[in-house]
Amino acid sequence: MRFQKLRRSLLAVFILFALVYAAAAVMLAMDSRTIPTFEGDRAGYRTITIFGASGTAGDGILKAALADPDIKSIQIITRRATPRIEEGIASGKVQMTMHVDYTDYTAVRDQIADSDAVYWAIGTSSVGVDEKTYAEIHVDYPMRFVEEWVNVSSKPDISFHYISSSDISENSRMMWARQKVLAEKSLFAFANGRKLKVIAYRPDYIGPTKEDAHIGQNLIFWFFRPVGAAVRARQIGQAMIEVSARESEFENGDKLGTRSIIRYSDAYEQRQQ
Repeated sequence: MRFQKLRRSLLAVFILFALVYAAAAVMLAMDSRTIPTFEGDRAGYRTITIFGASGTAGDGILKAALADPDIKSIQIITRRATPRIEEGIASGKVQMTMHVDYTDYTAVRDQIADSDAVYWAIGTSSVGVDEKTYAEIHVDYPMRFVEEWVNVSSKPDISFHYISSSDISENSRMMWARQKVLAEKSLFAFANGRKLKVIAYRPDYIGPTKEDAHIGQNLIFWFFRPVGAAVRARQIGQAMIEVSARESEFENGDKLGTRSIIRYSDAYEQRQQ
């Protein structure tokens, strides 16, 4: 009898989940909102810098940047090379600088001075990481960078594109969620009144580029994608490039969730066609 009750309860939970999932998928499929094609000047991202290009998100951003005909120069600041970075170096489009101390950027002043936009994808999982270390990586690293960049930048207007996370709150019980919010607020506050704009990207699940994703990652991606909770790393890169092109349409402190990231990625692809 107890087994039958448990089975009925589990079946009810499964049916309820399936109904909610199906409703969310239908609502997303019916959402026809798009971003109008951009026709303005694209000078705002001719020279870019990518941090974190050796990671999942950064690799997708680099892939998108390498394919973009308007990006002429890509500075990669990294601790290690990857096949994609080496491919970019061979093409002549990428200049790589090995860097270790992400609380001190004096050694890369020349590399970052001429960048129109910086795409920041440095991050780590919170698993097995204490809050002090997590805060140093996600708050201190980017803050020290923007402080240095603003001082050495030769450009009149610059933009910093920061990969944050969805479902974050300063009142969260999860330390990573609190630190991500702190990072956003600190960056936004620093940029306020300066020539810098900071845009935060808040994706849900980030799928690796198609050629690098293994079967488990693909299963997760295709489970969450129908309800608008997954995005490919390359799409984040395309969205960042599109937002950089439309910089005048954005304010310091703007935030883009997964669905907005996808819309701007779609707008980017439409513009390229």
